[in-house]
Amino acid sequence: MNSNNPGCFKQHRTQLHALFQRFNALNKPFLLRSELQTVFNQFCETEEGQHLIGRDFENLIRHCHEAAIHDPWFFVASRLRIGEWQFWSYQMDEVYCQEVDVTDYLKFKEKLVNGDSPDDNWVLEVNLQPFNRKFPRMKESRSIGQGVEFLNRHLSTRIFKDLGAGHTKLFDFLKVHQVNDRQLMINNQIQNIEELQSALRKAHKFLEDQIPDTEWAVFCNEMQRFGFEPGWGKNAEIALESIRILQDILEAPEPGMLQAFLSRIPMIFNLVIVSPHGYFGQAGVLGLPDTGGQVVYILDQVRSLEQELEYQMHEYGLDVVPRIIVLTRLLPDAGNTTCNQKSETIVGTQNAKILRVPFRNAGGKIIRRWISRFKIYPYLEQFSREAEKDITAEFGRKPDLIIGNYTDGNLVAYLLSQRLKVTQCNIAHALEKTKYLYSDLYWQKLESIHHFSCQFTADLIAMNTADFIITSTYHEIAGDEENIGQYESYRNYTMPGLYRVKNGIDVYDPKFNIVSPGPSQEVFFPFYEKNKRYKDVRDNIEEMVFGGPMEIARGELRDPSKPLIMSLARLDIIKNITGLVEWYGKSPELRKKANLLISAGFIDASKSASQEEREQIARLHWLMDEYNLDENMRWIEMQTKKTVVSEIYRFTADTRGAFVQPALFEAFGLTVVESMVSGLPTFATCYGGPR
Repeated sequence: MNSNNPGCFKQHRTQLHALFQRFNALNKPFLLRSELQTVFNQFCETEEGQHLIGRDFENLIRHCHEAAIHDPWFFVASRLRIGEWQFWSYQMDEVYCQEVDVTDYLKFKEKLVNGDSPDDNWVLEVNLQPFNRKFPRMKESRSIGQGVEFLNRHLSTRIFKDLGAGHTKLFDFLKVHQVNDRQLMINNQIQNIEELQSALRKAHKFLEDQIPDTEWAVFCNEMQRFGFEPGWGKNAEIALESIRILQDILEAPEPGMLQAFLSRIPMIFNLVIVSPHGYFGQAGVLGLPDTGGQVVYILDQVRSLEQELEYQMHEYGLDVVPRIIVLTRLLPDAGNTTCNQKSETIVGTQNAKILRVPFRNAGGKIIRRWISRFKIYPYLEQFSREAEKDITAEFGRKPDLIIGNYTDGNLVAYLLSQRLKVTQCNIAHALEKTKYLYSDLYWQKLESIHHFSCQFTADLIAMNTADFIITSTYHEIAGDEENIGQYESYRNYTMPGLYRVKNGIDVYDPKFNIVSPGPSQEVFFPFYEKNKRYKDVRDNIEEMVFGGPMEIARGELRDPSKPLIMSLARLDIIKNITGLVEWYGKSPELRKKANLLISAGFIDASKSASQEEREQIARLHWLMDEYNLDENMRWIEMQTKKTVVSEIYRFTADTRGAFVQPALFEAFGLTVVESMVSGLPTFATCYGGPR
């Protein structure tokens, strides 16, 4: 757009006025990108609209993400590229345009929601951009999500440009490493960078004369006299390699070399993983309210982290046992789960445990019952203070790293890390803001159920205080050329009557790093690997799917020879299982060619503690009645055991079937990966991670 030439539209005034009237005729205050482009494309098919093809306004519409309309004003948000926005206002009668500030755009949106208000000029405006001015920022969209690589390049460049300052920073970094009050890497024999370089040369010469597999303990006294403590390697070969890498960095730093060296330095010995909501347990919890893939993700993460940390300790010659705590909520009324136990060892680990801390009311009394993740925010600050005491008591010291999960867990991680002064990592898994259309603008209408005021504020705080953020996909951060990502949606938005955000998050911030999860290859493998399959489990599944009446199922498949269309998920609105059943029910051709298998929720609504799930259960029963699906569809209760779930995928593949993940939005979609690994043709939502 040419902002210096608003008169450039005058020659097409008639056509633009007609187009604006088409937008206005939709009678919607806010229009999405798809709606804008549909109306524009339809208009361009007319003789009058042909004049706009190839003009500046077409370019604007192609980049337009959304618009706000109130006759005679038409405001648009134009996304020129990922993370780069412009805002324009049009006077529809005069066909006059001008570029406006994001604040003006957000004020206009607020006016459409709340009308004119005397408090408009007193709304809290959040602009976090000035706080990040001195921090390195990426410039290319292809670099988004590669923060570690970017910072290594940046740091090595600084060391190279200013050798004195850079070397001093690296020296200071080596000096701070301790574990259980024991000094690592270098001791007080080495006081400055010159002494370090001299000591490295002596150690290099000494280690070259040692047998490569000689253990550190054999020559530790000699290395200590040079000024070196454990942490360089378990034997002479590894220690020599570490010393050579550091010598090369001090002589001519290079990003790959710096990353290789930093990855060798032991820094994490005790860590906390935070996940307060739902029922966090190792058995019998999946499918309960607010309890699903995140439990599997975190437990798998803990096992992998412990193995990796143990390997690092061994490789670098440390007799240190890494410890991991999963911090979650204690539920005295835990049903048939172990969520009422204060502490629980994690199966498959040596020194990892679940630590549960209760929620308390204002009077200090323990909240016994489960509370929805949308309503737990009033309890989190007190929860974090009590958790801080329990964590430091367990470790005997403060942790080295705190990893938050989901909005609530990330907020607790922020509270803990700020008080304990330790590194904070966030893993959002899903940000609610992009799940519900216009949830920021109409937050007040949804506040009693979803409490978006707390959620979005917690997200904004946690993502800006985090030292680094782990995401599953690039799309989660920045979307693509046509769709914004979950994090980019927090760049600018308004919650009318509460606050507006002018600059909330920058997707070019190097704190973002992509680490995609995956299924266990021991459990999830292709259906054609017959020798690895669980025959007894398969037989049980065959009875579960093709058998007669049973308490955990509804429907009896009349023709078992037809392929299965299968879906497996929690039974909530976002997962859209009822949408899939409705589509199937409305398609005679599909019903003729395939059976439908659903594994979700409970058959009996009275077993569920979630109002949303009970409503979805009732709707599923209604749909089966409405479309007479009992002979074409089998609905079984949610299956949670990995061996059973993996075999359901393979069993579906045996029938020449397919897996469908129909969610309205999915942050990552672990079931999508699981089904594909199983060799099952997969259909998934285009909204979110699966894209």
